[in-house]
Amino acid sequence: MDAERLSWGDHARLVDDIATRVTADGKPDVIVGVLRGGAVPAVMLAHRLGLRDVRTLTVVHTTADGVNAPKHTEPRVTDTGALGGVGGMDVLVVDDVAGSGKSIELAHRLVSGGNAKRIRTAVCVLNLGNWPEAAPTPDIVGRRVHRWVIFPWEVS
Repeated sequence: MDAERLSWGDHARLVDDIATRVTADGKPDVIVGVLRGGAVPAVMLAHRLGLRDVRTLTVVHTTADGVNAPKHTEPRVTDTGALGGVGGMDVLVVDDVAGSGKSIELAHRLVSGGNAKRIRTAVCVLNLGNWPEAAPTPDIVGRRVHRWVIFPWEVS
């Protein structure tokens, strides 16, 4: 299995680094976690930034769990209503990993459609092994790798 396992300590250090960089660029009004994996870093970031407004979007791109799981051609959103109103807000969209950029890009589009004042994206890990050259890089990246990553909350 060509994968990198992150411990809870590794993940906490990534979140701390992201929180420091977000704070330096201005604290957001709301954090939007891309479910499922983005929920954990979104809540951890909310605590570190002192934010209580955490929302979610369920964006499904892989067809199953597991290392190198196959993907749908395009990501799918199943709960657009969970986003709520973001008009005039500074929004931070957070995910655990970006492999193709499509999931976080879709989440960004949905937040943009809600007339947010400012939108930033953050991922704990950017998998350069799959990253297309034309994909926009998230604003804040905790770590860059060239293989699948297993987060501490995942079962493999």
